[in-house]
Amino acid sequence: MTEARPPLPPFTRETAIQKVRGAEDGWNSCDPRRVSLAYTADSSWRNRSEFLQGRDEIVAFLTRKWARELDYRLIKELWTFGEDRIAVRFAYEWHDDSGNWFRSYGNENWEFASNGLMRRRLASINDLPIRDSERKYHWDRSGPRPADHPGLSDLGL
Repeated sequence: MTEARPPLPPFTRETAIQKVRGAEDGWNSCDPRRVSLAYTADSSWRNRSEFLQGRDEIVAFLTRKWARELDYRLIKELWTFGEDRIAVRFAYEWHDDSGNWFRSYGNENWEFASNGLMRRRLASINDLPIRDSERKYHWDRSGPRPADHPGLSDLGL
């Protein structure tokens, strides 16, 4: 394990929040290769009903995801943490190629290797159709969520 991605376990509340925000920023890049580097080479995922193993499958999955989920914007929030585990809740907004908007809600359980790379990700997600007027995420897609943009709890989500 020569790669390292601080903060490293064991987590404190502060470092767990840093890890969550780092993951949010990475996913908001919509860059499958970049996102995959936060995971161990043999990382194991359950995402909805799909089971993935390793970075190549992660990249293929995220490539398919972001080809379908357009104008993707995500907010993650720490739920709880332990020595090498973090649980988050999240919501993201996106639209399909017909212009139908959705807000997807979910929970993730993460387990980390000692080098700070995620070795296991378990995600449960539900999609809710929304009208364009119900969207809450409006930051510029060219970068991460601005520091002053409300989080999930602030938005009542």
